[in-house]
Amino acid sequence: MSENSLTVQHESPLAERMRPTSLNNFVGQESLLGEGRMLKEIIRSGNLPSLILWGPPGTGKTTLARIIAGSLNCHFVFFSAVLSGIKEVRANVEEARRLQAEKQLKTVFFIDEIHRFNKSQQDGLLPHVESGLFTLIGATTENPSFNVIAPLLSRCRVLVLEKLTDSQLERIVLRALQDNVKGLGDCGLSIDQPALSHLIGMADGDARAALNLLEISSVLASQRLKKQTDDQAAAIILEDIEEACQHKTLQYDKNGEEHYNLISALHKSLRDSDPDGALYWLYRMLEAGEDPLYICRRLIRFATEDIGVADPAAVTQAISCRDAYHTLGTPEGELAVAQAVVYLATAPKSNSIYQAEKKVKQVIRDSGSLPVPHHLRNAPTKLMKSLGYGKGYQYAHDHEDGIVHQNHVPGKLRGLSLYRPTNRGYEAVIGDRLTKWHKILKHRQIKKQ
Repeated sequence: MSENSLTVQHESPLAERMRPTSLNNFVGQESLLGEGRMLKEIIRSGNLPSLILWGPPGTGKTTLARIIAGSLNCHFVFFSAVLSGIKEVRANVEEARRLQAEKQLKTVFFIDEIHRFNKSQQDGLLPHVESGLFTLIGATTENPSFNVIAPLLSRCRVLVLEKLTDSQLERIVLRALQDNVKGLGDCGLSIDQPALSHLIGMADGDARAALNLLEISSVLASQRLKKQTDDQAAAIILEDIEEACQHKTLQYDKNGEEHYNLISALHKSLRDSDPDGALYWLYRMLEAGEDPLYICRRLIRFATEDIGVADPAAVTQAISCRDAYHTLGTPEGELAVAQAVVYLATAPKSNSIYQAEKKVKQVIRDSGSLPVPHHLRNAPTKLMKSLGYGKGYQYAHDHEDGIVHQNHVPGKLRGLSLYRPTNRGYEAVIGDRLTKWHKILKHRQIKKQ
């Protein structure tokens, strides 16, 4: 192989050059594009509604929008919600009007990262979507339920795109290596299996990431091969991929849906007493850049909501892990968080305090501001004493076993039962204690009769 064959220059990135221009070359999203599937039928019918394409990065949202517009012979307008504003929207609206009036040409108005448009910007799109002046296709990596206003969302169909599978990414990578026109075919490079597997794993379902890694790795491989004097095969090897990507960037948005998905997975793993699952989700969040103090706050909440007095030390552990992290910082303090996660996962579980809280709030809402019974009121003045404040109150320490039979809620709520301990952990001790006290008080009542 000649040295020149290892250095092919292109003006645009590989990922952009390899972008498919028809459905025949599109890889993935069979649930939308398979025979008889919704998007395939929409394109076939020629009746295109406004769409929201929701999916992870590098799954083909922009490419699909371009292919759809091209298939239906529509004027395609690409618009970035990050780089442009309402002024550019108005200019494109006027252009859509002109094309419709002069050429009867429909416009597909594609907005990349539509979730970054604020409410007023999204409101500005409504009348034009409703009138049919243009067909809106919005692309977002965020849950549109949270980031697209309801009136606009109701006028669009939401299509969910999935992460690409390993086999789909492999097809995309090998196609780029073999394409002599748009890809890297002129370089004469192959890729060995360990390198291919590692590249696909690092791409994490993202075609753009896979092609970017491939492009950088091809340059590194070419430079390495030029320095070698033996007849080693012209292939991208594992070391090239590792050099091209020093650290894997996990898909995560600290303010988006994935943030809530991961903290939910952590919470449920803790609740289900699975320390392995809990540790996995903890480090998925930490490795993606989550604030450990946010996780600590959630652990404190978990300790009170799902453990409670089944293990009174749980909340202490959670608070201590927060203090330890605050003192040590990253990375040392992360071990304290992991320790707390394991402790909480393996602690006995009870939501009896959480349930009691819900019950008592409902009782208060239903019964209103009932007065405090007179015997529970203090009587620091003669007037209050003359009004019966404190009358009949029984001082527990003056009685056998330190317990008394005495009503502690407003009269209308006599017999109210809110806290029901489980038989798990320390709550089993509490349950036995309450049962014992109930028997003692019942026995006293019988003796009095």
